[in-house]
Amino acid sequence: DAFTGATRQISLRAPRSDAQGRVTLLQRTLSVKIPQGVHAGQVIRLAGQGAPGIGGAAAGDLLLEVQFRPHPRLRAHGRDLHLTLPVAPWEAALGAVVSVELPGGSVKLRIPEGAQSGRQLRVRGKGIPAAQTGSAGDLLLDIQVVLPPANTPQARQFYERMARELAFDPRQEGRV
Repeated sequence: DAFTGATRQISLRAPRSDAQGRVTLLQRTLSVKIPQGVHAGQVIRLAGQGAPGIGGAAAGDLLLEVQFRPHPRLRAHGRDLHLTLPVAPWEAALGAVVSVELPGGSVKLRIPEGAQSGRQLRVRGKGIPAAQTGSAGDLLLDIQVVLPPANTPQARQFYERMARELAFDPRQEGRV
């Protein structure tokens, strides 16, 4: 909803006193417009939707503080979005173009040749858009090289062949 804005229905239960002073819970549903570019901690004011005023005065305003439900893959920091991007070893070693799905659509991204786990890539303007200007934060992707499992005889043989033929020690000086 922070990407495009939305209208959401929320249900509230609020205490009300009747003429005899008995307190009851009144449930009501409100339609709330979520503006594009809303951020965590932002307050949305619904004029006249708060508690009734004393002595028949007009109702006050209802203040809603925005909180984001955790996304399974994305993390928001201000207007920037952070994502851990799993890549195959051959994509990291040889370079590749991959597609990344975002709430506002997909983006194609070039993985540079020789990319290592922990390297961060930035895609400008693909974060959360600002409410007034529409200009967006950045998408920050942390590369995570994921190895295929050696759970078949062929995969195991492939890893053994790599161990024999490649002169590679990840713990050699300068890597740890």
